[in-house]
Amino acid sequence: MSRVLIVGAGLTGSLCACLLRRELSDKVKIVVWEKSRGTGGRMSTSRSPSNMSCTADLGAQYITATPYYSQIHKSFYEELLLHDVLKPLEATIEGMMLKDEGSLNYVTPSGVSSIVKHYLKESGAEVFFGHHVTHVYRRGSGWEVCRKGGSPEQFDVVVLTMPVPQILQLQGDIGSLLKDSERQKLEAVSYSSRFALGLFYKAGVQISVPWAAKYVSSNPCIRYIAIDDKKRNLVSDECGPSLVVHTSVPFGLQHLEDPLEEVQPVILCELEKVMPELPKPENIKCQKWRYSQYTIAHMSGLTLKDDRLPSSPATHFRPAAHAPATAT
Repeated sequence: MSRVLIVGAGLTGSLCACLLRRELSDKVKIVVWEKSRGTGGRMSTSRSPSNMSCTADLGAQYITATPYYSQIHKSFYEELLLHDVLKPLEATIEGMMLKDEGSLNYVTPSGVSSIVKHYLKESGAEVFFGHHVTHVYRRGSGWEVCRKGGSPEQFDVVVLTMPVPQILQLQGDIGSLLKDSERQKLEAVSYSSRFALGLFYKAGVQISVPWAAKYVSSNPCIRYIAIDDKKRNLVSDECGPSLVVHTSVPFGLQHLEDPLEEVQPVILCELEKVMPELPKPENIKCQKWRYSQYTIAHMSGLTLKDDRLPSSPATHFRPAAHAPATAT
């Protein structure tokens, strides 16, 4: 049995694990290492410290299926809809621009990270959090992978799904294994950066606006706002509302190296200008997305494998998962 390590428990890593399991069944043992404390990556769902049922998607906000992807990835969408992981977006999002006529938008009733959790469950993979990969070495026909604060482990295949700059930062044999043309493509990949703010409220608080989410064009800091429970059609008397704010690309770039405790009050100040009647939240979470979305993408994902592993056809599930502040 081949031992496969997938680095990263985001959408790419979880779907990769699921497809490997379905294609190769019991021929592989799948292990997932994630450096953070939870699954999702940029498809992240946060919970209020005061009420775990009060959630907010700080990363991707909704899933857009263009007619092309709806057709070639029909089975993926049907599966997620069947398991109630996805539901059609019925709420009003002001300022939304559809790139392709006939595109369908979906939301995740249990939070966008539920997509990742679904695929990880289907994969049967062993998932380990707090595992930060630092070195990858070639060892005969396999690979030795080192992480912070832990012992090296051996794998037949290593799949790297983290942002490209983090792949290039890995020590060991990665650099010598890349062809010049491959390295050039990887180095040419660039990302937009932004901040996200999640505001959590007590039960009974009302945020009286006619929309569930909106794109903002009149503020230098804020690009997108969502009443997240309303967007996902989860309004409940037992749980207060949650509000999500995404900053603009220029603001994210300007404050990229600033500490969160300095950036958060700036965003809140700008939010008050956009929504002066907004109630005071019970809890606030500020998230920095250094690698939010591709602005230039030549090559993503890197697989290091032992040629003894049975090959399988590659399937790519690439719906447009929106962290909306990129649409500037």
